[in-house]
Amino acid sequence: MHFGNKKHIYLPQNMNDMDFLRILSDQREELMATDVAKFVTRAEESEIHLDSSLAQVVIGVRRSGKSTMCQKKIHESGITFAYVNFDDDRLLGIKTEQLDDILQVLYRIYGDFNHLFLDEIQNVQGWPLFVNRLLRQGMRIVITGSNANLLSGELATHLTGRYHEIRLFPFSFKEYCIANDVALAGFTTKAQALRINALDKYLTQGGFPELNASDDRKEYIQSLLSAVVNKDICRRYNIRYNNVIWQLANILLDRFGQEIFSNNLSDMFNVKSPHTIQKYLMYLKSAFLMVSVPKFSFKSIERHRTEKLYAIDNAFIADRDNVLMSDNLGWRLENVVATELIRRCHTETEAIYYLRKHKAYEVDFVKVQRSKIKQLIQVTYDFSNPSTRLYTREIGGLLKGAADTKCDDLLLIMMTGESKIIEADGKKIKAVTAAEWLVGNDTTYTK
Repeated sequence: MHFGNKKHIYLPQNMNDMDFLRILSDQREELMATDVAKFVTRAEESEIHLDSSLAQVVIGVRRSGKSTMCQKKIHESGITFAYVNFDDDRLLGIKTEQLDDILQVLYRIYGDFNHLFLDEIQNVQGWPLFVNRLLRQGMRIVITGSNANLLSGELATHLTGRYHEIRLFPFSFKEYCIANDVALAGFTTKAQALRINALDKYLTQGGFPELNASDDRKEYIQSLLSAVVNKDICRRYNIRYNNVIWQLANILLDRFGQEIFSNNLSDMFNVKSPHTIQKYLMYLKSAFLMVSVPKFSFKSIERHRTEKLYAIDNAFIADRDNVLMSDNLGWRLENVVATELIRRCHTETEAIYYLRKHKAYEVDFVKVQRSKIKQLIQVTYDFSNPSTRLYTREIGGLLKGAADTKCDDLLLIMMTGESKIIEADGKKIKAVTAAEWLVGNDTTYTK
């Protein structure tokens, strides 16, 4: 080790126990200095089962709050644990065979422990074998990661049946209100107006927890986007020329909520094979930069041919370099509803689609459970004085969708307008303001 004024350069392959001791002690000091009482309680906290023999795997986009949620859960439980953050640049390049050295140093720092918290573990190649061995030895393990391939790849291969998945998004609007001391209950003029005011901000600011304390939103989001593209995609998949990935990410974030066709994108970027574009789209979704809403069809094979992509959070829509997206709040509201609907899908049997019948009509979202359509949903910004064209598009689309799908649960979500039941062509359509639907107050308007 070098001391004095010279900065030590860490080379992971040449690290010894003293190097690990310094780094992991720094991480422990930072962890223990954190006041978890200030953290917003996330709904997903209850899904983490610390006594389970299964690895608890929390995945989601970077800076969505995975680490803080796990820290809060672990601290409040009073269990004995140890912690490693593999997103620390000093640990970049750690080899699988060095994980036992790290484990030995952790016992030296923390003493005996029976829970191990491994943060951003996907940065270590071959880690599942190490985790699997610890699980067999009875260690309780909590893992976070920023790439869905944690499950589809390494975990599915090496930890089959030995992990429990928890997916975390940035703050929902309800959590955003809690973080900003906006009352969730109450239907006074003031209470409702304050929720709408909060939603106005949420549509443009998004829900990344750290943004509330950020002085430079654009710099924060651009840095986050760079980390997602460079670390979670280009580095992970060994993409040599990353300009296409960058261009594709920016194009899709500019055109969120529109149908995606691989052939068109191949032509746009002069990529010979649409298969390459399809792989890149998968990478963007695996890194949780985008979420997919497929087109609904009663034929399962057709459900995978066309999709719409939405930004994982509204912060990515505007706070980036070279943004081309206009300030269309209606589109931003649709993006918020899309991510909220996906967030509310709690089982593998639940899914969200959109419905389009050529140029005849379109329904923004279709909620499906076990291949059965449960609800049709339209989203509009201003329905306070609906014009004939707007009424035809929103209400007409729901009515035509109901006729084709035989679904009678119809919902209209609007930024402004009167929450009520709209009767049309023998159908009842529940109209509710977005602020109330997003925080769960829409059950008031069922009659």
